[in-house]
Amino acid sequence: MKASTFFIGLAAGAVTSAITVLYSTPQPGSELRSSVKSASLDMKDKLKDVKGKVDDLKDSVTNLSKEAKELVPETVEEMKDSVADWKRSTEHNKKRLEKEISAIQNALDDLEKSIGSQ
Repeated sequence: MKASTFFIGLAAGAVTSAITVLYSTPQPGSELRSSVKSASLDMKDKLKDVKGKVDDLKDSVTNLSKEAKELVPETVEEMKDSVADWKRSTEHNKKRLEKEISAIQNALDDLEKSIGSQ
């Protein structure tokens, strides 16, 4: 649901309920007119506040979107660089481990041969 739709519904409900309360309350005509005028001024202020909040929300979403468009690619590039650095730093250990595994495999093969020939 869009925030603006929600706030419009909220404002419409508030206006409807205020009018219903004003007209259902027994008052003389002059008091009713002053109450309606006061309520309409209050509603105008509330609608201005809601509009301001919706505008702030739109600005926040726009700023967040801009920041995401700038920061996400930078972060992805930094992650790629970090992975590449890690691969380079572990390459020596990888080769050393491969040699050790090969030596162990050769030793096991020699051991199997010597056990098999007995």
